[in-house]
Amino acid sequence: MRQYDKIDLPVAEVRRYLEPGPIVLVSSAWNGKTNIMTLGWQTVMEFVPSLVGCMIAGGNHSFEMIRQSRECVINVPTTELTDQVVGIGNTSGAEIDKFAHFGLTPEPARRVKAPLIKECYANLECRLEDDGMVDKYNFFIFKVLTAQVAKSPKHPETLHYTGDGVFMVSGKIISRRGQFRPEML
Repeated sequence: MRQYDKIDLPVAEVRRYLEPGPIVLVSSAWNGKTNIMTLGWQTVMEFVPSLVGCMIAGGNHSFEMIRQSRECVINVPTTELTDQVVGIGNTSGAEIDKFAHFGLTPEPARRVKAPLIKECYANLECRLEDDGMVDKYNFFIFKVLTAQVAKSPKHPETLHYTGDGVFMVSGKIISRRGQFRPEML
């Protein structure tokens, strides 16, 4: 087994090694307007009910839209949407219609008013389950009400942000199905 020589890492950079999942595009709707934001700080919190925690910066245009509507759609893009992911993250929905500007197609959701993004690999319709940490930490806990996922590929190439404008792409698949026990997570 390999052993590593290590160097000190500034604690502000630890997220490069801890980011829990792929970059997502969170769509919202409030008062007749829609928006999309790029989000990299989300984590699965529970399997049943399916709970996802998201840290949404208070200065983000989507923050108040999601807080007021109490719902959103977490859309999972593939690497094909890298330029849109970056562009959406670098613009404000207070100034532009991000769906039109970035050529994305809003689709009606089944259970929430926020639109799905048709070009994304997966769409998770969510309702705010717990807002107890929003005021202090900007941390929203959502319950996934329904989800849609593309039929293929089974393991899409997703983006994972490492900081400084650099992304990793989901890598090869390693299976240990016969040895896996979910209760160990």
